[in-house]
Amino acid sequence: MSSLQIQIHGYAIVSDDDRIADSDGATPKSLRNDADWAYFQSELDRADIVALGRLGHEANANIKRRRRLILSSAARGLEQRDDAWWWNPAKTPWRDVTAKLLPNGGRVAVPGGQAVFDLFLTIGYDAFHLSRAGGVRLARGRSLFAACGRGLSADSVLSDAGLNPDGPQIIDAAAHVTLNVWRK
Repeated sequence: MSSLQIQIHGYAIVSDDDRIADSDGATPKSLRNDADWAYFQSELDRADIVALGRLGHEANANIKRRRRLILSSAARGLEQRDDAWWWNPAKTPWRDVTAKLLPNGGRVAVPGGQAVFDLFLTIGYDAFHLSRAGGVRLARGRSLFAACGRGLSADSVLSDAGLNPDGPQIIDAAAHVTLNVWRK
């Protein structure tokens, strides 16, 4: 954690081959699970801000009116718009974002997509909540991290980032869905 006590938590449900979406970039039904969704929503409720990509923002209405940080190359830096804060990481450093949006520290929830997961991998996760839909394979789908698309497993990427798994918990036995929280 930084001196501001910023905690960064990533959240994803993946297939056995570490994919978050199908070849069209959409989340398939095989990765949708009620138990995982309930856990994910309760975790988002604990966050001070939710950081996600533009496509995820556009695809998922902000029904609960959570505070959002949208990562987009179309942003001029860090700017407040009617629907959320918009951030272009190429123009404004993370430390400036946290100083403005979380001056007293707080929890950042990162639900993706891949470019967002990769960026926060370089910034540093405090925890990554990795759910897995057992028996699902999406060979030509979008990988969790870019490195997974090059053959590394999500577990290897998280381990290389200095995170250690708590150990998998079964959250839906009938659907073969597990959750493993990786922590600093």
